[in-house]
Amino acid sequence: MQIFATLGFAVLYSTLVLYATKRLGFSEAQANTMMGVFGAFNYGLHLFGGYLGGRYLSNRNLFVLGMILQIIGCWILSGQSAEGLYWGLAMFLTGSGLNVTCINMMLTQRFTPDDNRRESAFLWNYAGMNLGFFIGFTGAGYFQIGEHYQALFLFATLGNIVAITITLLRWRMLADINTPLLHVNRSQFRQRMLAGLAILVILVPIIRLLLTHADFTGSFVLVVGAAIFLLLAFITLRHRPRDEQRRMTAYLMLAVGALVFWTLYQLAPMGLMLFTEYNIMRHVYGIQISPQWIQNINTLVIVFGGPLLAVGFRNLRERGWRIDIPLQFASSLFCIGLGMLVLPLGIMFAGADGMVAFKWIVISYILQSIAELLISPVGYAMIGKLAPARYQGVMMGGWMMVTGVASVLSGYVSGMMPENSGSSPALTNPGYSHIFSLLGWGSAATGLILLMLMPLLRKLISTSR
Repeated sequence: MQIFATLGFAVLYSTLVLYATKRLGFSEAQANTMMGVFGAFNYGLHLFGGYLGGRYLSNRNLFVLGMILQIIGCWILSGQSAEGLYWGLAMFLTGSGLNVTCINMMLTQRFTPDDNRRESAFLWNYAGMNLGFFIGFTGAGYFQIGEHYQALFLFATLGNIVAITITLLRWRMLADINTPLLHVNRSQFRQRMLAGLAILVILVPIIRLLLTHADFTGSFVLVVGAAIFLLLAFITLRHRPRDEQRRMTAYLMLAVGALVFWTLYQLAPMGLMLFTEYNIMRHVYGIQISPQWIQNINTLVIVFGGPLLAVGFRNLRERGWRIDIPLQFASSLFCIGLGMLVLPLGIMFAGADGMVAFKWIVISYILQSIAELLISPVGYAMIGKLAPARYQGVMMGGWMMVTGVASVLSGYVSGMMPENSGSSPALTNPGYSHIFSLLGWGSAATGLILLMLMPLLRKLISTSR
Protein backbone atom coordinates (compact mmCIF):
# COMPACT_ATOMS: atom_id res chain seq x y z
CA MET A 1 0.00 0.00 0.00
CA GLN A 2 2.73 2.46 0.96
CA ILE A 3 4.70 1.94 -2.26
CA PHE A 4 1.79 2.77 -4.56
CA ALA A 5 0.16 5.40 -2.36
CA THR A 6 3.38 7.43 -2.55
CA LEU A 7 3.75 7.46 -6.35
CA GLY A 8 1.35 10.33 -7.11
CA PHE A 9 2.79 12.53 -4.38
CA ALA A 10 6.32 11.87 -5.69
CA VAL A 11 5.31 13.15 -9.13
CA LEU A 12 3.89 16.43 -7.82
CA TYR A 13 6.62 16.89 -5.20
CA SER A 14 9.39 16.68 -7.79
CA THR A 15 7.65 18.48 -10.67
CA LEU A 16 5.55 21.33 -9.28
CA VAL A 17 8.27 24.04 -9.34
CA LEU A 18 9.43 23.13 -12.86
CA TYR A 19 5.84 22.76 -14.15
CA ALA A 20 4.82 26.13 -12.73
CA THR A 21 7.83 27.99 -14.15
CA LYS A 22 8.26 26.23 -17.50
CA ARG A 23 4.64 25.62 -18.55
CA LEU A 24 2.40 28.01 -16.60
CA GLY A 25 4.72 31.06 -16.59
CA PHE A 26 5.11 31.46 -12.80
CA SER A 27 8.20 33.29 -11.53
CA GLU A 28 10.70 31.36 -9.42
CA ALA A 29 9.57 33.25 -6.32
CA GLN A 30 5.92 32.38 -6.99
CA ALA A 31 6.81 28.73 -7.66
CA ASN A 32 8.83 28.45 -4.43
CA THR A 33 5.97 29.98 -2.44
CA MET A 34 3.52 27.58 -4.09
CA MET A 35 5.78 24.63 -3.28
CA GLY A 36 6.09 25.78 0.32
CA VAL A 37 2.30 25.95 0.65
CA PHE A 38 1.98 22.58 -1.11
CA GLY A 39 4.22 20.98 1.49
CA ALA A 40 2.55 22.84 4.32
CA PHE A 41 -0.91 21.62 3.38
CA ASN A 42 0.27 18.09 2.65
CA TYR A 43 2.02 17.72 5.99
CA GLY A 44 -0.06 20.16 8.04
CA LEU A 45 -3.32 18.36 7.28
CA HIS A 46 -1.78 15.19 8.72
CA LEU A 47 -2.68 16.50 12.17
CA PHE A 48 -6.34 16.80 11.22
CA GLY A 49 -6.14 13.44 9.43
CA GLY A 50 -5.32 11.71 12.70
CA TYR A 51 -8.36 13.30 14.33
CA LEU A 52 -10.73 12.76 11.39
CA GLY A 53 -9.67 9.13 10.89
CA GLY A 54 -9.74 8.18 14.56
CA ARG A 55 -13.04 9.83 15.46
CA TYR A 56 -15.18 10.18 12.32
CA LEU A 57 -14.40 8.11 9.23
CA SER A 58 -11.97 5.40 10.49
CA ASN A 59 -8.39 5.27 9.27
CA ARG A 60 -8.99 2.76 6.48
CA ASN A 61 -12.08 4.61 5.12
CA LEU A 62 -10.25 7.94 5.10
CA PHE A 63 -7.25 6.36 3.39
CA VAL A 64 -9.37 5.15 0.46
CA LEU A 65 -11.28 8.43 0.19
CA GLY A 66 -7.98 10.30 0.15
CA MET A 67 -6.71 8.15 -2.71
CA ILE A 68 -9.88 8.90 -4.71
CA LEU A 69 -9.45 12.65 -4.18
CA GLN A 70 -5.84 12.42 -5.40
CA ILE A 71 -6.97 10.67 -8.59
CA ILE A 72 -9.50 13.43 -9.32
CA GLY A 73 -6.90 16.10 -8.53
CA CYS A 74 -4.31 14.65 -10.94
CA TRP A 75 -6.93 14.39 -13.68
CA ILE A 76 -7.75 18.10 -13.26
CA LEU A 77 -4.04 19.00 -13.27
CA SER A 78 -3.62 17.20 -16.59
CA GLY A 79 -5.65 20.02 -18.18
CA GLN A 80 -2.56 22.29 -17.86
CA SER A 81 -4.15 25.60 -16.87
CA ALA A 82 -3.53 27.98 -13.97
CA GLU A 83 -7.11 27.59 -12.76
CA GLY A 84 -6.80 23.81 -13.05
CA LEU A 85 -3.60 24.00 -11.02
CA TYR A 86 -5.41 25.50 -8.04
CA TRP A 87 -8.41 23.17 -8.14
CA GLY A 88 -6.27 20.11 -8.90
CA LEU A 89 -3.89 20.86 -6.03
CA ALA A 90 -6.84 21.48 -3.71
CA MET A 91 -8.28 18.04 -4.49
CA PHE A 92 -4.90 16.33 -4.34
CA LEU A 93 -3.80 18.01 -1.10
CA THR A 94 -7.07 17.24 0.67
CA GLY A 95 -6.49 13.57 -0.12
CA SER A 96 -2.77 13.29 0.47
CA GLY A 97 -2.78 15.56 3.51
CA LEU A 98 -5.43 13.59 5.38
CA ASN A 99 -4.63 9.99 4.60
CA VAL A 100 -0.90 9.71 5.37
CA THR A 101 -1.57 9.72 9.11
CA CYS A 102 -4.08 6.93 8.50
CA ILE A 103 -1.56 4.49 7.07
CA ASN A 104 0.91 5.23 9.87
CA MET A 105 -1.81 4.71 12.46
CA MET A 106 -2.89 1.44 10.83
CA LEU A 107 0.70 0.24 11.06
CA THR A 108 1.50 1.36 14.61
CA GLN A 109 -1.75 -0.21 15.88
CA ARG A 110 -0.48 -3.62 14.77
CA PHE A 111 2.01 -3.58 17.70
CA THR A 112 1.76 -3.44 21.48
CA PRO A 113 3.64 -0.54 23.16
CA ASP A 114 6.56 -2.74 24.25
CA ASP A 115 6.93 -4.61 20.94
CA ASN A 116 10.49 -4.01 19.71
CA ARG A 117 9.50 -4.89 16.14
CA ARG A 118 7.80 -1.51 15.71
CA GLU A 119 11.01 0.34 14.73
CA SER A 120 11.95 -2.31 12.16
CA ALA A 121 8.41 -2.27 10.77
CA PHE A 122 8.52 1.49 10.27
CA LEU A 123 11.97 1.30 8.67
CA TRP A 124 10.64 -1.30 6.20
CA ASN A 125 7.54 0.83 5.69
CA TYR A 126 9.74 3.86 5.06
CA ALA A 127 11.78 1.89 2.54
CA GLY A 128 8.54 0.96 0.77
CA MET A 129 7.45 4.58 0.69
CA ASN A 130 10.74 5.56 -0.90
CA LEU A 131 10.42 2.81 -3.48
CA GLY A 132 7.20 4.59 -4.44
CA PHE A 133 9.21 7.81 -4.64
CA PHE A 134 11.72 6.07 -6.93
CA ILE A 135 8.98 5.00 -9.34
CA GLY A 136 7.38 8.45 -9.23
CA PHE A 137 10.66 10.38 -9.66
CA THR A 138 11.77 8.13 -12.52
CA GLY A 139 8.49 8.54 -14.39
CA ALA A 140 8.40 12.27 -13.68
CA GLY A 141 11.93 12.74 -15.02
CA TYR A 142 11.10 10.80 -18.18
CA PHE A 143 8.05 12.93 -18.96
CA GLN A 144 9.82 16.14 -17.82
CA ILE A 145 12.51 15.85 -20.51
CA GLY A 146 9.84 16.24 -23.20
CA GLU A 147 7.57 18.37 -20.95
CA HIS A 148 4.68 15.92 -21.50
CA TYR A 149 2.78 17.11 -18.44
CA GLN A 150 -0.63 15.71 -19.36
CA ALA A 151 0.76 12.18 -19.58
CA LEU A 152 2.77 12.80 -16.42
CA PHE A 153 -0.27 13.64 -14.27
CA LEU A 154 -2.27 10.74 -15.66
CA PHE A 155 0.66 8.45 -14.85
CA ALA A 156 0.49 9.73 -11.26
CA THR A 157 -3.02 8.30 -10.82
CA LEU A 158 -1.92 4.69 -11.43
CA GLY A 159 -0.38 4.29 -7.99
CA ASN A 160 -3.52 5.57 -6.26
CA ILE A 161 -5.66 3.03 -8.12
CA VAL A 162 -3.38 0.15 -7.10
CA ALA A 163 -3.28 1.35 -3.47
CA ILE A 164 -7.09 1.37 -3.32
CA THR A 165 -7.22 -2.16 -4.76
CA ILE A 166 -4.75 -3.53 -2.20
CA THR A 167 -6.64 -1.86 0.64
CA LEU A 168 -9.94 -3.39 -0.42
CA LEU A 169 -8.37 -6.85 -0.73
CA ARG A 170 -6.99 -6.57 2.85
CA TRP A 171 -9.95 -4.70 4.32
CA ARG A 172 -10.45 -6.81 7.47
CA MET A 173 -6.75 -6.91 8.30
CA LEU A 174 -6.62 -3.09 8.33
CA ALA A 175 -9.47 -2.56 10.82
CA ASP A 176 -8.90 0.15 13.43
CA ILE A 177 -7.81 -0.89 16.92
CA ASN A 178 -8.72 1.08 20.04
CA THR A 179 -9.79 4.36 18.41
CA PRO A 180 -12.53 6.66 19.79
CA LEU A 181 -14.81 5.81 16.84
CA LEU A 182 -15.02 2.20 18.00
CA HIS A 183 -16.60 3.24 21.32
CA VAL A 184 -19.73 4.96 19.95
CA ASN A 185 -23.12 3.38 19.27
CA ARG A 186 -24.50 2.62 15.80
CA SER A 187 -26.47 5.87 15.50
CA GLN A 188 -23.50 7.99 16.54
CA PHE A 189 -21.30 6.04 14.10
CA ARG A 190 -23.55 6.97 11.15
CA GLN A 191 -23.70 10.60 12.24
CA ARG A 192 -19.92 10.78 12.50
CA MET A 193 -19.47 9.19 9.07
CA LEU A 194 -21.78 11.78 7.46
CA ALA A 195 -20.03 14.61 9.29
CA GLY A 196 -16.65 13.30 8.13
CA LEU A 197 -17.77 13.19 4.50
CA ALA A 198 -19.14 16.73 4.78
CA ILE A 199 -15.78 17.91 6.11
CA LEU A 200 -14.01 16.45 3.07
CA VAL A 201 -16.38 18.27 0.70
CA ILE A 202 -15.93 21.60 2.50
CA LEU A 203 -12.13 21.36 2.72
CA VAL A 204 -11.56 21.36 -1.06
CA PRO A 205 -12.83 24.91 -1.84
CA ILE A 206 -11.23 26.25 1.36
CA ILE A 207 -7.81 24.92 0.33
CA ARG A 208 -8.32 26.17 -3.22
CA LEU A 209 -8.99 29.67 -1.85
CA LEU A 210 -5.93 29.57 0.40
CA LEU A 211 -3.71 28.40 -2.46
CA THR A 212 -4.51 31.59 -4.40
CA HIS A 213 -3.26 33.65 -1.43
CA ALA A 214 -0.03 31.77 -0.81
CA ASP A 215 1.75 34.51 1.20
CA PHE A 216 -1.13 34.79 3.67
CA THR A 217 -1.44 31.01 3.79
CA GLY A 218 2.22 30.57 4.67
CA SER A 219 1.88 32.95 7.60
CA PHE A 220 -1.35 31.25 8.61
CA VAL A 221 0.37 27.83 8.68
CA LEU A 222 3.14 29.20 10.91
CA VAL A 223 0.60 30.63 13.33
CA VAL A 224 -1.39 27.39 13.41
CA GLY A 225 1.80 25.38 13.93
CA ALA A 226 2.81 27.57 16.86
CA ALA A 227 -0.70 27.32 18.33
CA ILE A 228 -0.69 23.53 18.08
CA PHE A 229 2.72 23.35 19.75
CA LEU A 230 1.47 25.54 22.60
CA LEU A 231 -1.68 23.44 22.90
CA LEU A 232 0.35 20.23 23.13
CA ALA A 233 2.59 21.91 25.69
CA PHE A 234 -0.47 22.89 27.74
CA ILE A 235 -1.86 19.35 27.50
CA THR A 236 1.51 18.01 28.60
CA LEU A 237 1.63 20.28 31.65
CA ARG A 238 -1.81 19.13 32.81
CA HIS A 239 -1.41 15.47 31.92
CA ARG A 240 -1.13 12.71 34.50
CA PRO A 241 0.39 10.25 35.33
CA ARG A 242 3.87 11.74 35.64
CA ASP A 243 5.72 9.12 33.59
CA GLU A 244 3.47 9.81 30.59
CA GLN A 245 3.97 13.55 31.11
CA ARG A 246 7.75 13.10 30.96
CA ARG A 247 7.52 11.17 27.71
CA MET A 248 5.32 13.91 26.21
CA THR A 249 7.90 16.51 27.29
CA ALA A 250 10.62 14.60 25.46
CA TYR A 251 8.36 14.52 22.39
CA LEU A 252 8.06 18.32 22.40
CA MET A 253 11.82 18.85 22.78
CA LEU A 254 12.60 16.47 19.93
CA ALA A 255 9.99 18.20 17.75
CA VAL A 256 12.02 21.43 17.88
CA GLY A 257 15.12 19.61 16.63
CA ALA A 258 13.07 17.94 13.91
CA LEU A 259 11.83 21.36 12.73
CA VAL A 260 15.40 22.38 11.91
CA PHE A 261 16.04 19.11 10.07
CA TRP A 262 12.88 19.29 7.94
CA THR A 263 13.43 22.94 7.04
CA LEU A 264 16.73 21.95 5.40
CA TYR A 265 15.37 18.75 3.93
CA GLN A 266 12.37 20.44 2.27
CA LEU A 267 14.69 22.62 0.19
CA ALA A 268 14.99 19.70 -2.25
CA PRO A 269 11.91 20.53 -4.38
CA MET A 270 12.40 24.30 -4.04
CA GLY A 271 15.67 26.24 -3.88
CA LEU A 272 17.84 23.15 -4.20
CA MET A 273 15.84 22.00 -7.23
CA LEU A 274 16.46 25.32 -9.00
CA PHE A 275 20.14 25.25 -8.01
CA THR A 276 20.36 21.79 -9.56
CA GLU A 277 18.52 22.90 -12.71
CA TYR A 278 20.69 25.95 -13.41
CA ASN A 279 24.04 25.52 -11.60
CA ILE A 280 24.86 21.79 -11.74
CA MET A 281 26.45 20.10 -14.77
CA ARG A 282 23.82 17.42 -15.47
CA HIS A 283 25.33 16.01 -18.66
CA VAL A 284 27.01 12.87 -17.29
CA TYR A 285 28.65 10.15 -19.41
CA GLY A 286 26.75 11.37 -22.46
CA ILE A 287 23.37 11.32 -20.69
CA GLN A 288 21.28 14.37 -19.82
CA ILE A 289 20.13 13.85 -16.23
CA SER A 290 16.67 15.10 -15.32
CA PRO A 291 16.45 17.01 -11.99
CA GLN A 292 13.85 14.48 -10.76
CA TRP A 293 16.29 11.63 -11.34
CA ILE A 294 18.82 13.27 -9.03
CA GLN A 295 16.27 13.02 -6.24
CA ASN A 296 16.37 9.25 -6.73
CA ILE A 297 19.76 9.33 -5.00
CA ASN A 298 17.77 9.94 -1.85
CA THR A 299 15.32 7.19 -2.72
CA LEU A 300 17.99 4.55 -3.35
CA VAL A 301 19.79 5.32 -0.10
CA ILE A 302 16.51 4.98 1.81
CA VAL A 303 15.37 1.79 0.07
CA PHE A 304 18.62 -0.06 0.60
CA GLY A 305 19.74 1.71 3.75
CA GLY A 306 16.48 1.37 5.72
CA PRO A 307 16.52 -2.41 6.13
CA LEU A 308 20.31 -2.41 6.59
CA LEU A 309 20.01 0.23 9.30
CA ALA A 310 17.33 -1.78 11.10
CA VAL A 311 19.53 -4.89 11.12
CA GLY A 312 22.68 -2.94 12.02
CA PHE A 313 21.07 -1.11 14.94
CA ARG A 314 19.66 -4.37 16.29
CA ASN A 315 23.06 -6.04 16.19
CA LEU A 316 24.81 -3.10 17.84
CA ARG A 317 22.21 -2.94 20.59
CA GLU A 318 22.61 -6.64 21.25
CA ARG A 319 26.33 -5.95 21.76
CA GLY A 320 25.60 -3.27 24.34
CA TRP A 321 25.72 -0.09 22.25
CA ARG A 322 23.28 2.61 23.37
CA ILE A 323 21.76 3.82 20.12
CA ASP A 324 18.60 5.63 21.10
CA ILE A 325 16.29 8.36 19.85
CA PRO A 326 18.23 11.43 21.18
CA LEU A 327 21.51 10.20 19.69
CA GLN A 328 19.90 9.48 16.32
CA PHE A 329 18.26 12.92 16.21
CA ALA A 330 21.52 14.73 17.00
CA SER A 331 23.42 12.65 14.45
CA SER A 332 20.85 13.43 11.75
CA LEU A 333 21.29 17.17 12.29
CA PHE A 334 25.06 16.89 11.98
CA CYS A 335 24.65 14.80 8.84
CA ILE A 336 22.25 17.08 7.00
CA GLY A 337 24.34 20.08 8.05
CA LEU A 338 27.34 18.47 6.37
CA GLY A 339 25.14 17.84 3.32
CA MET A 340 24.62 21.60 3.06
CA LEU A 341 28.29 22.45 3.71
CA VAL A 342 29.64 20.34 0.84
CA LEU A 343 27.77 22.53 -1.65
CA PRO A 344 29.83 25.69 -0.98
CA LEU A 345 32.90 23.48 -1.35
CA GLY A 346 31.65 22.35 -4.76
CA ILE A 347 30.95 25.97 -5.73
CA MET A 348 34.53 26.83 -4.77
CA PHE A 349 35.79 24.33 -7.36
CA ALA A 350 33.29 25.35 -10.07
CA GLY A 351 34.53 26.03 -13.59
CA ALA A 352 34.93 29.44 -15.20
CA ASP A 353 31.29 29.30 -16.31
CA GLY A 354 30.18 28.72 -12.73
CA MET A 355 28.80 25.23 -13.35
CA VAL A 356 29.30 22.90 -10.36
CA ALA A 357 30.45 19.31 -10.88
CA PHE A 358 27.72 16.69 -10.63
CA LYS A 359 29.51 14.78 -7.86
CA TRP A 360 28.88 17.53 -5.31
CA ILE A 361 25.11 17.33 -5.53
CA VAL A 362 25.39 13.54 -5.33
CA ILE A 363 27.45 13.75 -2.12
CA SER A 364 24.98 16.28 -0.67
CA TYR A 365 21.96 14.07 -1.38
CA ILE A 366 23.68 10.99 0.08
CA LEU A 367 24.38 12.84 3.33
CA GLN A 368 20.84 14.24 3.45
CA SER A 369 19.43 10.76 2.88
CA ILE A 370 21.48 9.22 5.69
CA ALA A 371 20.22 12.02 7.94
CA GLU A 372 16.65 11.25 6.92
CA LEU A 373 17.09 7.58 7.77
CA LEU A 374 18.27 8.52 11.24
CA ILE A 375 15.33 10.75 12.10
CA SER A 376 12.22 10.22 10.00
CA PRO A 377 11.15 6.57 10.45
CA VAL A 378 12.32 6.65 14.06
CA GLY A 379 10.22 9.78 14.58
CA TYR A 380 7.10 7.95 13.41
CA ALA A 381 7.88 4.87 15.46
CA MET A 382 8.50 6.83 18.66
CA ILE A 383 4.90 8.10 18.73
CA GLY A 384 3.71 4.67 19.85
CA LYS A 385 6.46 4.71 22.47
CA LEU A 386 6.06 8.23 23.88
CA ALA A 387 2.40 9.12 23.28
CA PRO A 388 -0.42 8.06 25.65
CA ALA A 389 -3.00 5.90 23.85
CA ARG A 390 -5.69 8.61 23.74
CA TYR A 391 -3.31 11.17 22.23
CA GLN A 392 -1.57 8.95 19.67
CA GLY A 393 -3.54 10.21 16.66
CA VAL A 394 -3.15 13.88 17.57
CA MET A 395 0.54 13.53 18.43
CA MET A 396 1.22 11.58 15.21
CA GLY A 397 -0.48 14.38 13.30
CA GLY A 398 1.39 16.99 15.32
CA TRP A 399 4.67 15.33 14.42
CA MET A 400 3.77 15.58 10.75
CA MET A 401 2.64 19.19 11.26
CA VAL A 402 6.27 19.96 12.07
CA THR A 403 7.11 19.05 8.47
CA GLY A 404 4.36 21.33 7.17
CA VAL A 405 5.69 24.31 9.13
CA ALA A 406 9.21 23.45 7.94
CA SER A 407 7.97 23.47 4.34
CA VAL A 408 6.81 27.08 4.69
CA LEU A 409 10.13 28.01 6.28
CA SER A 410 11.92 26.29 3.39
CA GLY A 411 9.92 28.44 0.98
CA TYR A 412 11.15 31.55 2.81
CA VAL A 413 14.75 30.30 2.74
CA SER A 414 14.45 29.50 -0.97
CA GLY A 415 13.19 33.05 -1.51
CA MET A 416 16.49 34.31 -0.08
CA MET A 417 18.43 32.42 -2.75
CA PRO A 418 19.50 34.15 -6.00
CA GLU A 419 17.07 34.58 -8.90
CA ASN A 420 18.28 32.41 -11.79
CA SER A 421 16.14 33.94 -14.52
CA GLY A 422 18.20 36.38 -16.58
CA SER A 423 21.37 35.58 -14.63
CA SER A 424 24.23 33.07 -14.87
CA PRO A 425 25.75 30.42 -12.55
CA ALA A 426 28.89 32.51 -12.07
CA LEU A 427 26.77 35.38 -10.74
CA THR A 428 24.40 33.33 -8.55
CA ASN A 429 27.01 31.00 -7.01
CA PRO A 430 28.17 33.42 -4.26
CA GLY A 431 24.59 33.87 -3.04
CA TYR A 432 23.97 30.13 -3.01
CA SER A 433 27.25 29.50 -1.18
CA HIS A 434 26.34 32.01 1.54
CA ILE A 435 22.90 30.50 2.17
CA PHE A 436 24.14 26.88 2.15
CA SER A 437 26.90 27.77 4.63
CA LEU A 438 24.48 29.43 7.04
CA LEU A 439 22.13 26.45 6.88
CA GLY A 440 24.89 23.91 7.38
CA TRP A 441 26.45 25.57 10.42
CA GLY A 442 23.01 26.28 11.91
CA SER A 443 22.07 22.62 11.70
CA ALA A 444 25.36 21.57 13.28
CA ALA A 445 24.78 24.00 16.16
CA THR A 446 21.30 22.55 16.76
CA GLY A 447 22.78 19.04 16.78
CA LEU A 448 25.31 20.16 19.39
CA ILE A 449 22.52 21.51 21.61
CA LEU A 450 20.71 18.15 21.39
CA LEU A 451 23.92 16.38 22.40
CA MET A 452 24.16 18.60 25.46
CA LEU A 453 20.52 17.83 26.31
CA MET A 454 20.94 14.10 25.73
CA PRO A 455 21.21 13.10 29.43
CA LEU A 456 17.93 14.94 30.18
CA LEU A 457 16.17 13.45 27.16
CA ARG A 458 17.29 9.94 28.06
CA LYS A 459 16.02 10.44 31.59
CA LEU A 460 12.62 11.56 30.33
CA ILE A 461 12.34 8.69 27.84
CA SER A 462 13.66 6.03 30.22
CA THR A 463 10.32 6.06 32.04
CA SER A 464 8.70 4.67 28.88
CA ARG A 465 6.59 1.58 28.86
